[in-house]
Parts: sequence; structure tokens; C-alpha cells
Amino acid sequence: MFELRAFILALLGLALAAPAHAAGNLVAVLEAEIVTLDPHFSTAYISRTFGYMVFDTLFAKDSKGEIKPQMVQDWKVSPDGLTYSFTLRDGLKWHDGQPVTAADCVASLRRWGTRSALGRRIFAITASLEPADAKTFVLTLKEPSGLVIDALGNPVSPVAFMMPERIAKTPGDQRITEIIGSGPFVYSKADHRTGDRMILKKFADYVPRPEPADFLAGGKRVNVDALEIRVIPDGATAASALQAGEIDFMQYAPFDLLPTLEKNTRVKLINFTGGNMFAGAYRLNAASKPFDDPAIRRVLWKLVDQREVLDALGLDSKYATPCATYFTCGTTYESKAGIEAAAKPSIEAAKAALKATKYAGEPVVVMEANDLEAPRVSAQVLAERLKQAGFNVDLQVMDWASVLARRAKKEGWSVYGVHAGGYDLGSPLTNVMVAFNCADFTGWQCDARITL
Repeated sequence: MFELRAFILALLGLALAAPAHAAGNLVAVLEAEIVTLDPHFSTAYISRTFGYMVFDTLFAKDSKGEIKPQMVQDWKVSPDGLTYSFTLRDGLKWHDGQPVTAADCVASLRRWGTRSALGRRIFAITASLEPADAKTFVLTLKEPSGLVIDALGNPVSPVAFMMPERIAKTPGDQRITEIIGSGPFVYSKADHRTGDRMILKKFADYVPRPEPADFLAGGKRVNVDALEIRVIPDGATAASALQAGEIDFMQYAPFDLLPTLEKNTRVKLINFTGGNMFAGAYRLNAASKPFDDPAIRRVLWKLVDQREVLDALGLDSKYATPCATYFTCGTTYESKAGIEAAAKPSIEAAKAALKATKYAGEPVVVMEANDLEAPRVSAQVLAERLKQAGFNVDLQVMDWASVLARRAKKEGWSVYGVHAGGYDLGSPLTNVMVAFNCADFTGWQCDARITL
């Protein structure tokens, strides 16, 4: 195995098996094929996973949720809180053998700042960002901010990954075409066969930090020669390969196969909690009828039963538990405040609440993503409960890409099921429903008073 915890935020049914192939290599099946190799360009979790293996960050989050230096050796902040000076560690190299410089990091941060919501906040108050010498760069703000280090080390997509200056000068709305990082793995374009497999090779010149690895922080020490990432879209087929020893690692096992995998002594199931887990939610379209009416939106607090959704997914309490909190259960900001309305879900209570509103029978368009298990099942469960409560339901089946395209429009949809990583939802800086509540992907709800 290798100590790099780059398969971050794995959901419930992660599985490992004893290898049955060449020693020194690890064969893995991840959540999806890695299509977008530019980790600044996409917010997809799979692109972020690729990013943490091939690229590196200035700072990183540890298992306690604290931001620790990664590529940075030392940094200091001026007494007025306006000037940040960062010095890089010795020995940092790009995969082409060139040294990592302060100019590379400045260009990378500028590009990241055009793609990241947190990055845009930092650059909105930035007076200057310039290299001071080969290893030091200086950020000067127009006003003090406590977000700088949190933003640079936050694992929310797109992450502030560092790239060589010539690559980082690619405009943020264009994908990079040369994949050169300074992380513990090297991308091998010659060995990448789309739809089949990708090979990441150990970077012999990578210099890990001296402290032990701790989630995304600390020393990333790779103990394999190569990581072979295979594309096996069907979960049952991948699970069979795992049990046969044809692959070593499967990021997400199908929920209905977990009991079978548990019985296989060659397979180890890992059940993550806290920030490592996923949390599901329903996003409502607050710009279109009927959920443009807050009173009608509030009916769903009485309607949604988290345990029923988890049962429909085939997950018992060993693998999943309800989490009625705005910030992920088991993380620093977990709080039960404000969740009283969801304490006792009931169809009868929802019926009564709906009758007290001005609902006039407008269709509720539920989008069901048929290519992702959790969004598919959660949409089906919600559609049925909405019908029982008295809503006029139109369940529309489509792939996830179509859900993402339609949710950016104010018309044509009402609600869909979605899930996000626990660390992403665990902080007011990054929880999309809080920090970015006025953005289209949150369902057009907007209350600027709660946006940081």
C-alpha cells in the first residue's frame, strides 16, 4: 500500500483486497474515469483526486481540520495583517526536473483565483502578489482577512494546486494540455488509454515533508512503483475483480454488495465517518413555482425522512446514519441549532402544512440522475413522499450531466438529490448552501446576510 491519502472523501463502501499481480504496483478502480486532468478547470471530485496525486499544494488540511504547511516551509504575516510572505521548502521539483519557484506559485495562484470561489474572495482584496526571490513570494492585501491560509489549504474543488509558470499562464477558462506537477506521482501520457486505464508512476525526486502523513497534510511517502487506475464503470464487475484479486482497491463498492464483500476474508471494507464521509441533501429551485414560496419549501422539512432514504439505498446503521445538521456530523462546526423542524418527519404533518400554504397544484419536477446510485434512489424516494403529501409530481429521468446543465436555469426543474463531501460541507467557508447561497448551483436561494 501507499501512505498518500489522495482518495479523499471516500464514501462508505471503500474496499481493499490482497494483490494478485506484479509486486510494486497498485491497481485501483475509482469512482469514475478521470477525464478532466486540469484540476483548476473542473470542480469534479475525481479531477481533485487526480490533482492531489500529481500536483501539490502550498498548505493542506490534516485529520483535525487544521491547515498545515505543505510546499511552504515558513510564512509570516505583518502586524497590520496586510502582508503575507511565503518561503518554499528546499528540494521541490517539477516532474520535468526543473525546480519549483516562487514565480510558479504566483502564476498558479492567479489562475486558481479565477476558478475558485474562495480564491476570488482573496483576489478581490489583493493589492499585489509577486515573487520576491526564487523561493519567496509576497501577498499584499487591501484589507485584513482571516481567510488567506484557509483558502490556500482548503480541499474544496478547485483546490489551489501549483503548476509550472508556463502552464499556469493558461487562461482559467481553457484546459491545460501539459500535465506537469510536483506531487508524489507522475502522469504518464504514453500509458493513458481513455476508457481503459491510466498509469501514475512514483516520482523518484519527490521530497516528502518530515512529519508523518495526516490526511492531506504531512509527508506523502509512496511505497509502490506505479498506480494503475482502471476504468470499470459497472460496480458489480469491479467488485468481482476485487474479490478475484485482479484489482487491489475499489473506491466505492455497490451498496447491495457490501454484505457479500464483508464475508470475503481477502477484502477489507473501510467505513469513513466525519469529514471523510459524504452527506446527502435535496436542492430546491427557489426561483420557480412552487418552491419560490418559502412556506411551500418549508413543507419538505416535515416530509423528508433521512433514514428512509438510507434504507432505500440498502445501508444499515453500520454504514450510514442520519445527520440532521447544516455542517457535517463529526466535524468541528457540527451543531443541532435550527434543525428542530426536521426532528419528526411525517407524511400527515407534511399534508397539513401543505394545505396551509397557497400551493395551487403546480407540477413539482423532480430530476432523477439515473447514472449515480445515491441521487437516483434519493430522487425516487422523495418523489413518492411528495405524491403522498399532496404535491403534483413530475419525475424526470436523465443522466447527471443533464441534471447539472438544467440546474443552472431558473425554469424547468424543482428539486433533485445530491451529495457532497463531508469536509466540503463541514465549514461555513465552503458549505455551498451557506457560503455560496446566492449562486445558481444552490438552487437560486439567496440571503446575502449569511454569505461570508
